[in-house]
Order: sequence, then structure tokens, then C-alpha cells
Amino acid sequence: MKYSDQQRIQRIYDNAVKLCEYIIDNQIKKEDLLEETTLQWLVTTPLYNIGEHAYNLSKDYKEAHRNIQWAMIAGVRHRLVHDYDGTNWNIIADVVFNELPILINQLKEILDVD
Repeated sequence: MKYSDQQRIQRIYDNAVKLCEYIIDNQIKKEDLLEETTLQWLVTTPLYNIGEHAYNLSKDYKEAHRNIQWAMIAGVRHRLVHDYDGTNWNIIADVVFNELPILINQLKEILDVD
């Protein structure tokens, strides 16, 4: 299915929010993510989806929203997919616990969500 940029942004936002809500609702800590394979599997699917949609945004859209690190977001997905065994879970935990909330706030502005 071909998605519009707006649909992709909505999907990125929805995946990010759902992942963060799950982390909060289940009181998951960074240390838990570093140690538990099941949690690592759990976060990879939303991160894959976020990265895939970010990668496929139009060049014009990415340029219009340069404050968001689109290449980095897509890079996380590529790294997880193509070098899963070499994944540095400290970096992924930082993404989940530190960068994802920032991205959600940036996307809220784009989507005009409260």
C-alpha cells in the first residue's frame, strides 16, 4: 500500500505513542530492556515500523521538517533489521527512553495534537 506523507507521520506517531505507553504502563526501566530478550523483541517491531515510514517519507517532506532526524530514525530500523545480532541495546534503550518522547512532541506539533 502506498501511504501519503501525512499517513506515514500518523503511523510513526501512533507507533511511538503506543510503545511509550506500554513502557510506562508496565513500569519498564532501561535496565529491563538491556537484560530481557522478550522486551527487546517487543520494542523492535514498533521501531522497525517507525523507521520504515520515516525512510519512505518524501524528500520534500523531510526537508520541510529538518528539525527531525529522519536519517537517524531510518538508520535505527536498518541497523535492527540488518545487524540484529550486533545491536547495541544501550543505544536502543536511549532511543526508546530519551529520543522517542522528543519525537512524539515534534510530531504532535506537525499533527496539531494535544
